[in-house]
Amino acid sequence: MLGNIGLLLGLALLIGLALRGWNILLAVLLAILVIGLTNGMAFQEVFLQHFPFGPSGAFSFAGNFLLLFLCGALFGRVMAASQAAQGVAMGITKWLGAKRALLIAMLVCALLTYGGVVVFVVIFTMYPIGVTLMKEANIPRRLYAAAIALGAGTFTMTALPGTPSIHNVIAARALETDLFAGGWYGLLAGALMAGLGIWYLQRQWHAALAQGEGYVATDKDEQMAALAGPKGSALPGWGRSILPVVVVLLLIALPRFLQVFNFSADWITFASGEPILWASFALLMGAGICYLLFPPVRKDFVRTIGQGADDALLPLINTAAVIGFGGVVIQTSGFHAFAAWLLALDLPALVSVFISANLISGITASASGGLQIFMSSLAPAYLDLGVAPELLHRIANLAAGGLDSLPHSGAVIALFTLMGLTHKEAYRDIFVVTVLVPMLAALAVVAVAMLVA
Repeated sequence: MLGNIGLLLGLALLIGLALRGWNILLAVLLAILVIGLTNGMAFQEVFLQHFPFGPSGAFSFAGNFLLLFLCGALFGRVMAASQAAQGVAMGITKWLGAKRALLIAMLVCALLTYGGVVVFVVIFTMYPIGVTLMKEANIPRRLYAAAIALGAGTFTMTALPGTPSIHNVIAARALETDLFAGGWYGLLAGALMAGLGIWYLQRQWHAALAQGEGYVATDKDEQMAALAGPKGSALPGWGRSILPVVVVLLLIALPRFLQVFNFSADWITFASGEPILWASFALLMGAGICYLLFPPVRKDFVRTIGQGADDALLPLINTAAVIGFGGVVIQTSGFHAFAAWLLALDLPALVSVFISANLISGITASASGGLQIFMSSLAPAYLDLGVAPELLHRIANLAAGGLDSLPHSGAVIALFTLMGLTHKEAYRDIFVVTVLVPMLAALAVVAVAMLVA
């Protein structure tokens, strides 16, 4: 009983400290201390075994995924330094017009994240551009933040087949599938997330304008606007700007495409069997294309890639810390009882997958953290129940992208901190587009999969 209370206290402490702006790593360490003490776990087991090196340990995760985080951050940094990311954004703006700023924000974020740019880099890229868009279209800052979250943290993260997101790679590595597993289901979920999400944001925008709510500038907005370059400054053309993203996506898709036509080669087998290394290679090739196409990157290349390496550290450390928290949780008797309860529920297997992946991601406030824990602790049981690996890959991914965006989520906190927003001002819209809509999309896919089966 005390152990179960300790689990709840540890989770509540993690959520509370995160909401108060504590560093995620420090919050995690305090939370696992509470869990360890209340569950009678030896101090050295908690901090020197389960947290760092267990099956879902922080260092275990960081060691396996360091290269992917690094290459994604390098690609994002050279895309920003070359102003190719801005070129993509402004190209879409010219095509659609500033009055469709919410749709533009969603599409640009989706293109960048689907092309391999890490979420934190996308946030920093889109805010400076967004200041101009918000001014011209009179969009409340809370809705622009939600549009960024919709484009960067929902359908390209968990739904669209082929995405090099860490979530897609975790599932592929654990289940020995590829990044296109359950592709048709992913496309259905992606269409639902994008369609419902942008419909909600447009509806909220019109309601806000009717109530006299619009864009309100802050000092930080003006500082960030300067990062987008002087108004009217020359940006790379749309075609050149989008080319590195296209190269990344084509390289990721090429092995799967060749396998469909029965081509065989050692490198194709390698690409299919090593999703982390192949996705990392594709991202490096994208960075190489940036180096060749854009002179500004070549002028200060060493500093740029150094900044990219720095960009990788914070998301990697935060994600690894949350996964390490889960690594301690899964060693407790309370979690084993919870897992047994989930598996014993008199529910169809796919519904159980949806519930369990969602709850674990909610506990860790991280889709990648929750998915890693789900794959190591529960996925084998669902495979034994007869769930196809490709279907388990996609539905677990979709489910993990639901409750991951609760108020203590690191990405939510980072977005609000950057834009100077509070949870009271902006979390409702974030909740709808990153929690409610993805959960509805995942449930729709579960229903379709059960009907097909």
